[in-house]
Amino acid sequence: MRPFVLAALTAAVFPAALHPNVALAWGGTAHAVIDRAAIEAIPDDGPVFLRKQVDYIAGSASLPDGWRGDSEPFSKIEEDPNHGWFKEQFAFLKPIPRSRYAFVIALYKHYEAIKDKDPLTAQRTNVRWTGTLPYAAMESYERLIACMRQVRALRAEGKETAFAEQHCAFQVIRLGHYIGDGAQPLHDSVNSDGWRGDNPKGYTRDRTIHGRFESEFVDGMALTTGDIAPRIGAAGHREGDMFDAVLAYLDEAASHMEQVYVLEKRDRFANFKDKDVRELVYARTAKGAAMLRDMICRAWAESAVKPAPLKPSPLDPANPAYDPETGSAPAQVGA
Repeated sequence: MRPFVLAALTAAVFPAALHPNVALAWGGTAHAVIDRAAIEAIPDDGPVFLRKQVDYIAGSASLPDGWRGDSEPFSKIEEDPNHGWFKEQFAFLKPIPRSRYAFVIALYKHYEAIKDKDPLTAQRTNVRWTGTLPYAAMESYERLIACMRQVRALRAEGKETAFAEQHCAFQVIRLGHYIGDGAQPLHDSVNSDGWRGDNPKGYTRDRTIHGRFESEFVDGMALTTGDIAPRIGAAGHREGDMFDAVLAYLDEAASHMEQVYVLEKRDRFANFKDKDVRELVYARTAKGAAMLRDMICRAWAESAVKPAPLKPSPLDPANPAYDPETGSAPAQVGA
């Protein structure tokens, strides 16, 4: 086989193969397990058409990691922050803005305020080292609603829905990746790649902890969908503000960050039979699958509601919430 053909096929199956600097979040195994478990847990009154797409969705679960290669700098700049939420970096920011751009502007203003008196903190007070995961998740979630609305409209007109269903599946791939990342505690802390700052408990500063936990251990323990399916439970998040639910989900995941470091001190995740580490993996991936399933089902329910035009428009300076720095009003609560 010609080398360039082999390389192309390899990249299609393993997106990071041509991007050696990309660290695969959760590894391909856990992402695929989370996505498949979520789709299989969709109840019969949900978007069951996605069951036909489950192999495509699970097989493409790591696709967004392939958009982060150094060789595609524009894509990398936009995509890298979408995979993390290093909450310690923006503890000063309350409440969290309901606009990606308002969040970025707030970070820059804080950077300007502290760059001289606290240059070390300022060095990481930027969008790359804070992350934009909840915004990426909500953007994919709302695109999924729009796709599902199209499925409903085509059904009502008696038209073919195959392409619209594929569009929905692609948005599930994106949403599933970000939600899967968020379930991994090291994606929700500045300690994502080794302990930072004061270290009285002697946790590792080795940057490989991230990959050793989420990839090497998960592959070594041979995680399967069957391991977590019984843990997912009934569908939730049927009401309430979804952005707030995503933030709470990330906060809960972050609360397990130190547990990862405590368990790493035993044997650097080398014992694939370690019951405590296995339990942590089961619990976190099940949480990810449950949240993804809930967001998919909530999107389906939202797609049944005919959207009312907002007046005045979010882009209209007459809108009371209009932000001249971003050129738009932020997302409404419950929108």
